[in-house]
Amino acid sequence: MATTKDPFEFQEFEEAESLLEENRDAITINMDDVNESQKQRPGMNEDQESLLSNDDKAELLSGPQKNAPFWSFDYYQKFFDVDTHQVRSRIIGSVMPWPGKNFIDVYIRRNPDLYGPFWICATLVFAIAISGNISNFLVHLGKPNYKYVPEFRKVTIAATAIYCYAWLVPLALWGLLLWRNNKVMNLVTYSFMEIVCVYGYSLAIYIPAVVLWIIPSDGLRWVTGLVALCLSGSVLLLTFWPAVRDDHLRVSIAVMSAIVGLNILLAVASKSFHIKTLTTLQQPYMKLA
Repeated sequence: MATTKDPFEFQEFEEAESLLEENRDAITINMDDVNESQKQRPGMNEDQESLLSNDDKAELLSGPQKNAPFWSFDYYQKFFDVDTHQVRSRIIGSVMPWPGKNFIDVYIRRNPDLYGPFWICATLVFAIAISGNISNFLVHLGKPNYKYVPEFRKVTIAATAIYCYAWLVPLALWGLLLWRNNKVMNLVTYSFMEIVCVYGYSLAIYIPAVVLWIIPSDGLRWVTGLVALCLSGSVLLLTFWPAVRDDHLRVSIAVMSAIVGLNILLAVASKSFHIKTLTTLQQPYMKLA
């Protein structure tokens, strides 16, 4: 009785072996080598690889997402979907800029968030208001004719200035980069949310500086403000210089000068507002004396 071969039985393909023997110069691929090469990413350190793997996992777990209209809450929900590790690493990267590190390429990578910038701006607003009130109280502490009155208008003024800087300046910069990209091809472009994210995190260094303004030392206030200005400006320069360096030289210099100038204006305005408040509160006491 003839035996029939089981179609599901494993069989060796002799034709493949004969082809390999005839052409020994053929290139074969080992899947173990492919997996090992994927693990080694050139040009990235361990921190960048860990950040990249976390973003990849989050993107895979989120699955396909539907595009929601920008006027709905679903559209902005994805910008608040960040974990503590991402926010902490972005804050550290904003207060410790390093030459050659682009904040968007290293920390954001097509995953901007509004959670960090929103709370950084809110914390900075209340830090300016509280530090100003505490400074006024310490300056006039022990004077019999002084009566402490909290100034809530500081919150409104600080909030208006900081949120306008964190939203209107990125909007203008985004429009300028978009316009220049149409004029000059092959320019690096950033989305509006990425620019807002950079500007929001760049303000994080001002929070400890403003807290130190409570100490009644004008020299310390200027030093801490200057350090915060330099670190915040360095983040902006290192991030947006690649976007304009291939443009005309005059345009590149004008854009970077405007970015740095507005950052200086914010720092000087915060410091001047702090000094002005102390001066106006000292005048009534001098009149009573």
